[in-house]
Amino acid sequence: MSKVKINYACTECNSTASKWMGQCPSCMKWNSIVETAVEPANMHFSNQPYYGFIKTASVIKLADVSMVDTERFSTGIKEFDRVLGGGLVTGSIILIGGDPGIGKSTLLLQTLANISQVNKVLYISGEESSSQIALRARRLELDTNRLNLQTEIQLEKILSTLVEQNPSVVVIDSIQTIFSENIHSASGSVVQVRECAAQLTRAAKNSGITIIIVGHVTKEGSLAGPRVLEHIVDTLLYFEGDPNSSYRLVRTSKNRFGAVNELGIFSMTERGLKGISNPSALFLSQCNDNQVPGSCVMVTQEGTRPLLVEIQALVDISSHSSSPRRLSVGLDQNRLAMLLAVLHRHADIVASEHNVFINAVGGIRITEPASDLAVILALYSSIRNQPLSRGLVIFGEVGLSGEIRPAPGGKERLQEASSLGFSIAIIPKANVLKQEIKGLRVIGVNRISDALDEARSII
Repeated sequence: MSKVKINYACTECNSTASKWMGQCPSCMKWNSIVETAVEPANMHFSNQPYYGFIKTASVIKLADVSMVDTERFSTGIKEFDRVLGGGLVTGSIILIGGDPGIGKSTLLLQTLANISQVNKVLYISGEESSSQIALRARRLELDTNRLNLQTEIQLEKILSTLVEQNPSVVVIDSIQTIFSENIHSASGSVVQVRECAAQLTRAAKNSGITIIIVGHVTKEGSLAGPRVLEHIVDTLLYFEGDPNSSYRLVRTSKNRFGAVNELGIFSMTERGLKGISNPSALFLSQCNDNQVPGSCVMVTQEGTRPLLVEIQALVDISSHSSSPRRLSVGLDQNRLAMLLAVLHRHADIVASEHNVFINAVGGIRITEPASDLAVILALYSSIRNQPLSRGLVIFGEVGLSGEIRPAPGGKERLQEASSLGFSIAIIPKANVLKQEIKGLRVIGVNRISDALDEARSII
């Protein structure tokens, strides 16, 4: 046998190097270079040009391509269907990642048990034995009479099983344990993960099988393996959640068949993950009837779903340190620093000598800028030690010049707030509806000073 040549590849950008380096010279990431094996070429080509021996695919006009409606089928779990954009798509490949023990295998086992009642399914495990999976299914009280199971880690055997069984849905748990005997490197290496994912994708597209792949995550929270893995798949899902809480969030960061940034909210129970139909009530369940300083309710939007979330702020004098702390949980910390500067410049409220803490209650992570106005008013309430009016809901983006910019989906946000009993809304003036919403008084503002004046007048 010929000697296997060792090379080094970056797990982030997939660039190669002849020796190990602490920092990738292409993407400048640290500690992303790993050892891989270079496969010998199977064919020796002559010096003639490529077009001399490769048959190209026929060229067609895009207008002549026949359009077929996307065929979907339900997973039996409404929240999971929402995240996927309405259900599973035939022939698609889905990658789901998350921290160990967060509930990936539990959710997928429940999904396969539901689908097995109407379609043929296959669960392929490379990490757990068949007895372990059977024990979990029994604990979850699932009907597994039609659920097929295979414990295998060799790619060639898995592909043969797919041809023989021809299931509708397949779960691969996980891609880091699968290896191909044609590649001389350990399972989980960059080459193995990339090649195995490419082979599975090709099998899904050719046969129409829906394949769901489980992926490990690194300590930074990103999917382990090459970033090309994220580009290969059709849908990319991430499991999120506080280990100390029973609530789990499934977020879509890529979906070729639906909207991105969709959010599914689950509760971990003794019988597995259960979808939560009214998440706004969940995030506001701990909200006190008697308002306290620094508390504010905002309407955020995750994909097509509006959510009401409580924003808490605590501003305290820094007496033990010359450099006050700025801490943000669930919100962007850099944006907090910007909002403090805007509050100083355009509202003459100084917090340079105070410790500032911001928290989005419920463990949710808010990334949209429509939370700016709620953060501003929560900070103001904490600094002045005055609670905001009960029944007040807020949203809006704040610019560096102190203007309040509109947020997308204003109508849906206001309708969600009204359905949960809120009576007053301070929002950007551009988001004010022409038709009033029954039971909700809407106040439109253009600048921070206007928002603070309105908040003071309704305390």
